Amino acid sequence: MDFIQITNDPGFAAFAARCGVARIMVDLERHGKQERQGGLGTFISDHQPQDVALVRRAVPQAELIVRVNPLHAASAAEIEQAVADGASHLMLPMFRRAEEVAQFVALVAGRAQTIALLETRDALDSMAQWAGLDGLDEIYVGLNDLHRELGMHFMFQPLAAGVVDRVAAVARQHGRRFGFGGIARLDEGLLPGRVVLGEHLRLGSRSVILSRTFNRERIEAPDSDWRGIYAEEIRRLRHAAQVLAQREPAEIENDRLLAIDLINRVARTLNPSPATH
Repeated sequence: MDFIQITNDPGFAAFAARCGVARIMVDLERHGKQERQGGLGTFISDHQPQDVALVRRAVPQAELIVRVNPLHAASAAEIEQAVADGASHLMLPMFRRAEEVAQFVALVAGRAQTIALLETRDALDSMAQWAGLDGLDEIYVGLNDLHRELGMHFMFQPLAAGVVDRVAAVARQHGRRFGFGGIARLDEGLLPGRVVLGEHLRLGSRSVILSRTFNRERIEAPDSDWRGIYAEEIRRLRHAAQVLAQREPAEIENDRLLAIDLINRVARTLNPSPATH
């Protein structure tokens, strides 16, 4: 199980890698994101193209994912620059059709691993047409945008509804690496990190993005021992993954049902039923 740390700070990227974080992400996606997520409290990146080379120099051995913009007139130049600056993986967000994935894969042309970020209803519905495309290496489910496209109220509702199970099955069928969503610290979050981690292991996920809770002290209290706290939280997460990987089938099923129950409870609080009179 690989953890993904989103950052454009070379020093922090190097520290995260030393803590065992295998994948660093520079997030260049800006097109349309403010319109989709502005005011929702989600992360909207201020990363710049020049950050890719800076982070690559800081983490020469780590996998470096660059999330580019959705396909647009300058996509070829954007991809060329990211590859030249050392990206080992390129991620395509907000696509809707198989043709977009095919074009993306063609532009990368085997010079980096390719990740399709599934976060639209159309991409979900057309999965059979693009999941097996030659040159596509990985499928990642972006729950922030997907749950809203599906008319849901809580980010993890697609997990409770079986949507993520469906994507995982298609990824397995085509031999694609698979991951989804984000994860909070083990005992934090509306859906605790421990519960989320159990679902990743059940579904065969090999990758997850670390939420901002993992480095909040670095942001909010830079004079604190944030390095020690971060390293310990990563250690705890890795140890929990090892323990959860040893579960018996009955335990895995019980944990799945618990996850569904917790997700549905949270969803009801975010979308309470109208009062009856």
